[in-house]
Amino acid sequence: MIYQAYQAQTDLLDPLRLMARNAARMMRLPLPGAEHSFIRKYLASAFELIADGATTHRRPDFAIAPVRSGNQMLPVQEETAFATPFGTLLRFAKPGAPPQPKILVVAPMSGHFATLLRGTVRVLLQDHDVYITDWHNARDIPLRAGTFGFDDYIDHIIRFLELLGPEAHVMAVCQPAVAVLAAVAVMAASNNRAQPRSMTLMAGPIDTRLNPTKVNKLAKEHPIAWFERHLIARVPPRYPGAMRRVYPGFVQLAAFMSMNLDRHTRAHLDQLRHLVAGDADKAATHRNFYDEYMAVMDLPAEFYLETVQRVFQDHDLPLGKLMWRHRPVDPSAIRRTALFTVEGELDDICAIGQTMAALDLCRNLRPAMKRHHLQTGVGHYGVFSGKRWANEIYPQVREFIQTHL
Repeated sequence: MIYQAYQAQTDLLDPLRLMARNAARMMRLPLPGAEHSFIRKYLASAFELIADGATTHRRPDFAIAPVRSGNQMLPVQEETAFATPFGTLLRFAKPGAPPQPKILVVAPMSGHFATLLRGTVRVLLQDHDVYITDWHNARDIPLRAGTFGFDDYIDHIIRFLELLGPEAHVMAVCQPAVAVLAAVAVMAASNNRAQPRSMTLMAGPIDTRLNPTKVNKLAKEHPIAWFERHLIARVPPRYPGAMRRVYPGFVQLAAFMSMNLDRHTRAHLDQLRHLVAGDADKAATHRNFYDEYMAVMDLPAEFYLETVQRVFQDHDLPLGKLMWRHRPVDPSAIRRTALFTVEGELDDICAIGQTMAALDLCRNLRPAMKRHHLQTGVGHYGVFSGKRWANEIYPQVREFIQTHL
């Protein structure tokens, strides 16, 4: 019933938000003698804040502006390289660019769309031919497409790497670090010719027994049956994925926001002040961030439950118990793919040591093929977005890839 209750609330609030948006416009219309009324500005700003507060289930556009590559600015065009019902291999083509290393960015399937990595992609495009896993919203995937579990996720990564070919590199951001390491291990064990040249794991939960965070502890508070009973819902009939079992994106969003409720509250109070003061730039920055943050996608129930159990409860990968298609996954089989792990000093989602654990699991990699970087002064999102990512982390990623072409 959780999805039905959410949908009923959304249906009720949509007209109210539309009314708030119209009221904001009316309050901003110039009236004789009232142009500078503080009360009118305040009310208009408050109505605008209410109107902007809705969650959406539509994937935002990447809309990446031309990027500098060498000495020229090149346009960026999105191309579908391959697609399944559950995800698209999306390429950011740069017409006129010289040959550059191919890199597959594996985006998390954790309640937000791959566009959350827009800044990551924009920076990588300077020196790379960039592809990304553009996962689809489960509520838009018909039941006839079948189920999608953890093994299917690994299958997609392997298939995408095979399409890119043996010269490619792969980067996992956050949650997919486990699946990417597993995919590369599976490819190494079968001597797959498309094994990537390098693998960069950024703020990923390889071993959440180390320095467990609040997120890690919450995942272990209840048995998996509790998660299935309380957090899994069926998509309402009005959508293409009607009756598909999903972990709703709005539930994940609520969990994320509750972890930093004070920060989000302050951000919205600041936005109210920006709107009242007419500070268009700061208001636009806030709006752009929350337009992305409030765009949520539902996860297939099988994938969510298996991820919680295998990664956060049973720790299958670090304990040597992870299976793929009934076959053991052994990271020690990796000998040809260089490994770079990146962590953030202030990360409260994936703590220090959890990603670096991959270096020990890949024990047959030569020391020269392994590197770790701890970025000071950043939290989880700062590892792959913002100034520290662009100016301090990315140069090391670029150099590592260049070393292992």
